Formats: sequence, structure tokens, C-alpha cells
Amino acid sequence: MIWRKSSRSGAGDCVEIAFDGACVLMRDSKDRPSAVLALTKAQWLLLRRSIRRSHDGSPD
Repeated sequence: MIWRKSSRSGAGDCVEIAFDGACVLMRDSKDRPSAVLALTKAQWLLLRRSIRRSHDGSPD
């Protein structure tokens, strides 16, 4: 499995994601052995949309 970190994270710690069939997996890059959060693709898309809206200052 290939884990990716955001290109915007720079040298700092960040959330990493990996795609595993129907799921998107998330983990903390500074604590890789800890828990992994599994989201459906629909949940992942909703999370991304919410983050982008909050970052851009757009209403939900």
C-alpha cells in the first residue's frame, strides 16, 4: 500500500492517505503505527469538500 502526504504539508507532520479498493485510509504521519481511519469514497469526498469550504471561507 502506498501512503501519500499532502504536498502542502512541507516538512511538517501531516495526515497521510492511502487508497485501498473502496476505502480511503487516513493516519497521522508522526504516529504511523497508531490507528488508521477508514472512510468510504463518499465520506472522503464530503470531508474534502468541507475542508476546502472552511479553508476558502465558503458557507457549508
